[in-house]
Amino acid sequence: MKSRTQRLLLVPVLALWASFCLAQSDVKLIRERIVADLMATPIIDSQVDAILARMNEDGSFQNINYADLSRTASFPHGGHTRDLVYMAKAYKNKSSKFYRSKALKDRISQGLAYWVKNDFVGDNWHDNQITTPTNLGNLMLVMADELPKELVAKAQPMIGRANMNASGARPSGDRIVIAGILAKNLLVQNNYQEFDTIIKIIEGELKFATGERGMQHDYSFHHRVDRVNNTSSYGYGKYANAYGEWSFYVAGTKYAFAKEKINQLVDYYLDGIYKQMVYGVYDDISVKNRSISERGATFTPKGTLEIERLLVSTDYRKAELDEIIRLRKGEAKPTASFAKFFWQSEHFVFQRPRFYTTVRMFSTRNRNMEEPYNGPGKTTHHRADGTNYLMLKGDEYHNIWPVYNWQKISGTTIMQKAQLPGPDEIQKDGLTDFVGAVTDGMYGAVAFDFKSPHDGLEAKKSWFFFDEEYVCLGTDINSKPNLPVVTSLNQVMMRSDVRLMQDGKLTTVPKGSRTLDKVKWVHHDRIGYIFPEPATVGLSNQTETGRWSDITDQKNISKDLIREDVFSLWFNHGNKPSGASYQYIVVPDVSEQQLSETSRSNRSIEILANTPDLQAVRHGQLGISQLAFYKAGTIEVEKGVSVQMDSQGMAMLTMKNGRLSELTLADPSRMLSRILLSVTGVYKAKGDHFTTLVNEGQNSTLFIVDLPQGVYLGKSVQLKVD
Repeated sequence: MKSRTQRLLLVPVLALWASFCLAQSDVKLIRERIVADLMATPIIDSQVDAILARMNEDGSFQNINYADLSRTASFPHGGHTRDLVYMAKAYKNKSSKFYRSKALKDRISQGLAYWVKNDFVGDNWHDNQITTPTNLGNLMLVMADELPKELVAKAQPMIGRANMNASGARPSGDRIVIAGILAKNLLVQNNYQEFDTIIKIIEGELKFATGERGMQHDYSFHHRVDRVNNTSSYGYGKYANAYGEWSFYVAGTKYAFAKEKINQLVDYYLDGIYKQMVYGVYDDISVKNRSISERGATFTPKGTLEIERLLVSTDYRKAELDEIIRLRKGEAKPTASFAKFFWQSEHFVFQRPRFYTTVRMFSTRNRNMEEPYNGPGKTTHHRADGTNYLMLKGDEYHNIWPVYNWQKISGTTIMQKAQLPGPDEIQKDGLTDFVGAVTDGMYGAVAFDFKSPHDGLEAKKSWFFFDEEYVCLGTDINSKPNLPVVTSLNQVMMRSDVRLMQDGKLTTVPKGSRTLDKVKWVHHDRIGYIFPEPATVGLSNQTETGRWSDITDQKNISKDLIREDVFSLWFNHGNKPSGASYQYIVVPDVSEQQLSETSRSNRSIEILANTPDLQAVRHGQLGISQLAFYKAGTIEVEKGVSVQMDSQGMAMLTMKNGRLSELTLADPSRMLSRILLSVTGVYKAKGDHFTTLVNEGQNSTLFIVDLPQGVYLGKSVQLKVD
């Protein structure tokens, strides 16, 4: 009896021991994966030699000004700890001549000793809670067991500044990064119990946080409460990639993330991040904020590691992920066509296999631009004023920024001031509600009731997107100061001759800057600009100069003079315009001959209205009409077919053989719960979100359509009518 009792008591003990052993095995595997990741860095011995050549006897480095810890100095001290990690990787790399080198290990110890003796704390919290803990933590993972124990112990408080009570551990990307640093350090310390807690914190950060910091319901990302779009910066590298990294580290262990979380991450990549990248491959400069004033590396595709890590844990939407991998490896050409409006961020994206274009705006619901924290981005005052960049390859604007005219930003209407206001005047609240888009996922139109918070300029701006071209309209352009107002069609790297049709004559434009009248179309770098009515435009195709140091307040930035050939095309509305307007058609990836031939019919495009009350366009070949009602009104979209909206709003109608087949509606103001729209013809269709009232005597149908609410305010609703 006693023996049986002892055996029964032993069962839970053995189970606990087995669980402990399993946890240890899992933790060992996770640590091995992390270290393998770190050691995957290619080691170039000559770089190690260069690091050692810069190293002083006391363990400091000659190229670092250790005295300057200001925010605008950008914490060059981070190079000290990064170099120590690189040296440690060389020490552990069997293919390096420094493998197990005692002399190298001694220099690493000297460098660490110098750091822990001085404990450099930067003025930017990021330096102390992320940069230093990341580098020192990686150093410990690679070779803590071979460093002097007293140095390892003294480094712990510095690594420990990455903790869940740190000021930077706020919800969103930084919280995941800080939790990840802490988790790695817990592995070094063999603290498995707290490691389990931190992994659960990381897993829990993948969630919608609409209205707050984090991922929004439209799959854009807001890093701060200013609601500026940060998808391609914090939302990519510090949120999605950091989360994906940990999902890979813990895959197949007791710490593995729930599959629904990983699948939601896949949705965020495909429907958020990659739709704000050129073909899902290259950076979209329209989403950039202050980082636009930093010199970019060589123009190259993004890597595939983030996707390969996802596919370890899920096959959800695998075909789409595989296609992005092939695109990034250069094994395929773009095939995707879509239109998407990120209604939480006022950002519209339109792609066809041969071009990618965007419109960036702001409203009373969000601010215009990221503040120029720590110095960069001091010239970005107008980069959300209806910016419309167009890319065929993706490198059209690469590193143009030192020579860029920041008051002639592509797509914008800007008052031309003697100089831009100071950097503290960049971020502003929006002044208008009517900012949005209508889209069915393939086509779409954008409307921007623009009121500049910088100088009082007002304009109604709209864009209408089709398969092979898009239309840009502006009207009601008003300004009181006695300064010129300019609408820029594009400002881009000059890659070819500029050709144009002027007063019926074909001309190659010599280098220079000038005003031209009676222009029907302009062609540059396989992009055409058609003026439905011959127009007077400003055109520049010449060498521009500038310096990277001109566009940032950061220190240690190159003051070398940069020269680049730049193409710029614009309308000058004159000083203090009243009721000015513009109209033009953009044709991407078109030959000069095709442009010339199709410009005669304006590519079957009819501008139905360009007034303060209504802007509307019809594409004859597609049978699509897109309408932006700034107030209730009526318009004939084709012969015998009228559309009446009883309020402000946007509509897109697809007609087939004189009959309405699809109707898409949206409310840019976000104030309506339903829209009432009447269309000529009898339609007895009904659906989950709409009903119809037919007036057969007047041959018309009233559509009563419920609009998305809550976190979906501003999203379009699409109706299949036939």
